[in-house]
Amino acid sequence: MEVGQEEEEGMFGDHNGGLRENPTNGRRSPFPREDECNISGGKALRGESPARPGPVPMDHYDDARDSALDGEPQAKRRIQEDSAQDKPMNPMVGAMLTDYYQITMAFAYWRSGKHNDPAVFDLFFRKNPFQGEFTIFAGLEECLHFLKHFRFTQDDIKFLRDKFPPTTEQAFFDYLLGLSCAGVQIYAVDEGSVVFPRTPLLRVEGPLAVVQMLETTLLTLVNYASLVATNAARYRLAAGPDKLIMEFGLRRAQGPDGGMSASRYCFMGGCNATSNVLAGKKFNIPVSGTHAHAFVSSFSDESEVAGRSLLHKDYPDGTKKCPDFWALVMKYYEKMQELLGARMSSIRGELVAFTAYALAFPNDYLALIDTYDLLRSGAPNFCCVALALGDLGYEARGVRLDSGDLAYQSIECRNIFKRVAQNFERPKMEKMVIVASNDINEQTLHSLQAQGHAIDAFGIGTNLVTCEKQPALGCVYKIVQVKGVPCMKISADLAKVTIPGRKVCYRLFGKEGQPICDLMQTVDEPAPVAGDRVLCRHPFEESKRVMVVISKVEVLHKLYFSDGKITQRLPSLTELRSMVMTRLAAMRKDHLRHLNPTPYKVSVTPRLYDFMHKLWLDRAPVVEVA
Repeated sequence: MEVGQEEEEGMFGDHNGGLRENPTNGRRSPFPREDECNISGGKALRGESPARPGPVPMDHYDDARDSALDGEPQAKRRIQEDSAQDKPMNPMVGAMLTDYYQITMAFAYWRSGKHNDPAVFDLFFRKNPFQGEFTIFAGLEECLHFLKHFRFTQDDIKFLRDKFPPTTEQAFFDYLLGLSCAGVQIYAVDEGSVVFPRTPLLRVEGPLAVVQMLETTLLTLVNYASLVATNAARYRLAAGPDKLIMEFGLRRAQGPDGGMSASRYCFMGGCNATSNVLAGKKFNIPVSGTHAHAFVSSFSDESEVAGRSLLHKDYPDGTKKCPDFWALVMKYYEKMQELLGARMSSIRGELVAFTAYALAFPNDYLALIDTYDLLRSGAPNFCCVALALGDLGYEARGVRLDSGDLAYQSIECRNIFKRVAQNFERPKMEKMVIVASNDINEQTLHSLQAQGHAIDAFGIGTNLVTCEKQPALGCVYKIVQVKGVPCMKISADLAKVTIPGRKVCYRLFGKEGQPICDLMQTVDEPAPVAGDRVLCRHPFEESKRVMVVISKVEVLHKLYFSDGKITQRLPSLTELRSMVMTRLAAMRKDHLRHLNPTPYKVSVTPRLYDFMHKLWLDRAPVVEVA
């Protein structure tokens, strides 16, 4: 079959809802490009209200984004060699964060005199997660910082000496104490790339004992990061291009470390903001949130509202203000009763709580409205306060729904907003934001899309950060060459057979500008070029092959670490997020779809195919029968 002619199928926060052009192929991207999201939270000062959610002209957005990148701290924009912030995020990441058998193997290598043999390892995964056909590569920056600071301390050596047999030579511990990664080279796929099974994410080269001891740490830094970034990207696809996603999984994450990693890589995978304040500070992620049911439940009557005066937004000098905001709210309460009649059964304490929150955050008033009765009390009470804020120049942000039938309730809530907007001649209230939470997962998002809903943003925690659909990615780290001789693991299980030798991987594009195949070849083969017709073979199945007509070639492996230094500029987290969105948008949609996605081709050249199968036959035992 010839490919290249186009092979078809076998939170909360301010947002820019428009689609953007994909610079790689001119098609529209299915992803929003918001770098700032703050529907509720942020400044408590009664200054200017943030811009209303809604479409923003893309030239305005791109200018804003470029301006933001120009103003980014220099430490984030250069090759991070001497920065005090270039250590791994988690201080526990170091030479001792490994499995014991890595160090016992190092000792055995050392005793055999093999510890300095030049070796090559590949880090890759065998199957895409979540029953999908794509993965987002994440965690590279942490790997590079780990390599740069790889050292054993005197305390580490003391601990290991106590664990090793007493006959272990002191010279081995002296060897460990002097180790670094100065002799290690890392060739890697760019972080934020869309990647596929068997393509090496990292090619690790260096002294055998050293690169062996890197295995566990590199795997733990890549496995979860790539898994949760992929999960976030799938949630982004499921939610749709014009919806916001806020990650708020810290309380349900696997400990503080898991919570911090989740916030970082969920943002990279497509979330717009996080509830994690420390992650916002450390990674410059937009932080957002409103209030909990506890806040509403804690109020019972208006005597608990102190400081009832509120300045008019347009008169911060105090020349115009409302001396009793509660009285203004009650005026609209009576009007709302006239409008809704029997459909309104307001809980007084809830109205008091909303008033207190609006006094604290008049510019960012977004209320959780399902503590009692969402449609009969929560939504009407919210509108009373929103109307009162409108008299003083403020615009309420919206509401959050956290229980019940989210599709139905969002539509009914929007209908209330429309009725209030028309009755009180407040047209902007019709488009107030509706945020939904309540144990949402990927399937929930697809179901809501199918049902129809009026939700603008999603707050997602547990199922996003714990990756409930699949708890691990399953990256592996396999030796493929030692002392210049290719190595191959042979197994009755084809999934566990490795592809031997030092390899470089290329991404081949068809005439539509979309990736159609990843091609692995030995490092000494000539690189494919645009215009070539290249035979691409399945690594293990003889009959599966395809002739690709190449329109563009992208080399996937770049030298990222050498001589103890990081050799490429490391993008900021915001840049990585943009890269993920752009690269996903460039993929064929059938590779990304939720149900029955089309597998992406990962192939080898005929030369590599012939070599690996000859080596396979040479190494496989011949069974004798009689």
